[in-house]
Amino acid sequence: MMAFSRPIRRVLACVFFVALCCNAQAALPPGVSQGPSVEGITEYDLANGLKVLLFPDASQAKTTVNITYLVGSRMENYGETGMAHLLEHMVFKGTPSRGNLMSAMGQRGIDFNGTTWLDRTNYFETFPASDENLDFALAMEADRMVNSFVAKKDLDSEMTVVRNEMERNETNAVRILIQRTMAAAYNWHSYGKDTIGARSDVEQVDIGRLQAFYRLYYQPDNAVLVVAGSFDPDRVLSLVSKYFGPIPRPTRVLPRLYTEEPVQDGERQVTLRRVGNTQWLSDLYHTVPAAHPDSVAIEAAVGVMTVSPGGRLYKALVETKKAAGVDDFVYNGHDPSFAMFLVKVPDQDPIEGAREVMLRTIEGVRSEPITAAELDRVRAKTIKQIDDSINDPQRLGIALSQSIAEGDWRLFFLRRDRWRTVTPADLDRVATQYFKSANRTVGAFIPDAKPDRSPVPPTVDVAAMVKDYKGDPAVAAGETFDATPANLDARAQRFTLANGMKVALLAKKTRGETVQFALRVHYGDEKSIFGLGGEGNLTGDMLMRGTTRHSRQEIEDTLDRLRAKLSVGGSQTSASARGQTVRANLAPTLDLLAEIMRQPSFPPAELETHKRAEIAALEEGRTDPRSIAIRALGRYDNPYPAGDGRYTPTLDEAIKQIQTPGVDALKSFHQRFYGGAAAEIAIVGDFDAPTVKSQLERLFGDWKSPSAFTRVPEPLVAKRANAMPIETPDKANAFLTGSTSFALNDRDPDYPAFLLANYLLGGSTNSRLWNRVRQKEGLSYGIGSSLRASSFEPNGLLSISAIFAPQNLQSLRTAVQDEIKRASTEGFSATEVEDGKKAMLQERRLARTQDAGLADALTQQAYLGRTFAYSGEVDAAIAKLTPEAVNAALRKYMQPDAFAFVFAGDFAKTHK
Repeated sequence: MMAFSRPIRRVLACVFFVALCCNAQAALPPGVSQGPSVEGITEYDLANGLKVLLFPDASQAKTTVNITYLVGSRMENYGETGMAHLLEHMVFKGTPSRGNLMSAMGQRGIDFNGTTWLDRTNYFETFPASDENLDFALAMEADRMVNSFVAKKDLDSEMTVVRNEMERNETNAVRILIQRTMAAAYNWHSYGKDTIGARSDVEQVDIGRLQAFYRLYYQPDNAVLVVAGSFDPDRVLSLVSKYFGPIPRPTRVLPRLYTEEPVQDGERQVTLRRVGNTQWLSDLYHTVPAAHPDSVAIEAAVGVMTVSPGGRLYKALVETKKAAGVDDFVYNGHDPSFAMFLVKVPDQDPIEGAREVMLRTIEGVRSEPITAAELDRVRAKTIKQIDDSINDPQRLGIALSQSIAEGDWRLFFLRRDRWRTVTPADLDRVATQYFKSANRTVGAFIPDAKPDRSPVPPTVDVAAMVKDYKGDPAVAAGETFDATPANLDARAQRFTLANGMKVALLAKKTRGETVQFALRVHYGDEKSIFGLGGEGNLTGDMLMRGTTRHSRQEIEDTLDRLRAKLSVGGSQTSASARGQTVRANLAPTLDLLAEIMRQPSFPPAELETHKRAEIAALEEGRTDPRSIAIRALGRYDNPYPAGDGRYTPTLDEAIKQIQTPGVDALKSFHQRFYGGAAAEIAIVGDFDAPTVKSQLERLFGDWKSPSAFTRVPEPLVAKRANAMPIETPDKANAFLTGSTSFALNDRDPDYPAFLLANYLLGGSTNSRLWNRVRQKEGLSYGIGSSLRASSFEPNGLLSISAIFAPQNLQSLRTAVQDEIKRASTEGFSATEVEDGKKAMLQERRLARTQDAGLADALTQQAYLGRTFAYSGEVDAAIAKLTPEAVNAALRKYMQPDAFAFVFAGDFAKTHK
């Protein structure tokens, strides 16, 4: 479950505010004491050593429980690599009192996961706020803290899953390059070891040793429990005391970790050779721990280099066409850490030239100091991310895991404060001190007679730093809002502008006064858009790269200043925009949105830069099993000619669609098709509806569509049953995708029943496919099914996908086909149907608490002429479903022998 994240900037994420006012606080449960409180987060301590952080937020009817254990790959000894991650898998296998935890949470529709990283492991559950869900989550976490099976039989069944996860990672060239670079940079410290572990260690792990590792680190005095969202603090403390309090404080003493990485004494080089189509460069520098006062300055200096489009590396490499993209990976950990730069170079371009420019630019701060404007740009972007986190308790509750691992949860706020005060001189100093040839890992090792080495950072006294820390005042809270279909429809305002644009407004008080919005524009008809796929995609992609009034950089800077996010894109038939901001900045953000949609300038240099990046991304898919399989299935039995929007192009055709259109073609496409007559916009959050209504009329009311829009029909296309293997040499991971089609739309009386049938077959972590392929046989890290049903024609599609090891192809095929046939012949039991109904309805309720999702839903409703009443009708139909109805729908629409499957992987190697 651990995902090797790709942090472009380490989000300092922030936090917030406990908005509970009461005349007197209830007495704390026995054995619980109150600790420090910062910006609404309050710490409590149990006698057994467990720390508890609470921050209520009643504005959204959901709760997140997150528990962090201070154990990651840094704590693993020789022969133990991968143990922390392996335990993350194992503790989902259950306890004597509650069985498999994935199934238990899947039955309740809980959003959950676990992640393992260098310094910590965490588990979280997010669910619709209720006493029952909260009780379940807290009891479960307390139970698995000390009662997990960690049994040999579970280890054996999970081993193939873990191997599959390893193989998935091995398929990603840039991920492996990052890991190899870290390994070369660290001779002794465990930060150089991949969290997933050495394959030999994982495959030969001793169960007794793994159980001892579990008993050593999964204890209350090595854990921090976070509860965020909608809940009663007094009740949570009572439940925590009830479930966690009886766990005894361990008598063991945790081992002291004392390995220090010596100062690096010269440039190091690592070369990775694998099948692929895009070159990458990496450049790693050793830095300081997260708690060190210089860590923020280092992170800011990295941002000055890589932020697009104004960063130094971006300008030196991407704009000059020496590279297709730049990126970074900054890790701020408990121990001295690192900063890594990444450069993407198209296969046909010389990599040495890009390498030279990369190093000269990064290490050139000595001769070209960082300016205030460069720092302010990165600071504004980071502060915007902080503000976003302030308004999302789920995101913050999980993000606190990293700060806890760094030394103390209050470092979260302390680092934010440092962002506010860091200066260009600080950036110049740390860049000069750490960004030097003797401290980097890239290219070949070059001996240096006079090495210029960086110092070993001193130990940081985190307790002294945070002892008297108070933080900022708490932010304003949102309202308590029950997001039922009836309440949503009662609150929503729907109307049409003078030009025909449909509008939906849902005003409500939100935490931090946040606002979410979505816009969709439809255009053309089947004939007028024929052959314009490249023009449609590129036109949408270029909208934010410059207008007649603002450059791309000015647009980015304006969004940062407005604490706003905006993403815009387009296709052959429509364009869309999604964004968020805060109440005070909604008006100028909407002004900017209108300008972007109506007045793009299509700068030639930006178009060329974007084309290079798009083509490089497509080329990466030339050897990727997943991309190959999905494209192959889309082309199989496709009846439409090249140029039709429903046609799936070959990879070379897709590249040509990007290469061919020029600036004039995009301007023509925009002039011919873009307009507001067939468009929808929805806004959800904290705003004044009358004011926004007036502004939307001014911004879009006169935006006429140059031509009428007629939706391109999508009639049912029946694919012949087939099983198509495709060879992808030298790829450790393989991919399966398959589908079957049938006459069904989302207004059909059978739709709710078949929706649930798909959920039970492969739509959840308690489904037939998941339990057989992942849980029982351990053949895949991830498998699932999905249902797509048109809102217009009777055109439905049931799809199945999975990743797997190539040598397991036949076992996987057998398992998938067995479960499809078993579902059709035996049907689903009454217990499965009842559990599935409850879980699916919980998931649907949870989805309606997400404001961004509500904005998307409102635009779709406006397009279809629906309201949330439709969602309520589907909920009601699901609640009434019987096993007979579900099984009848499954048998009516899913024929076991009608699937078309594609398997892509290195299967030839397994037969040698």
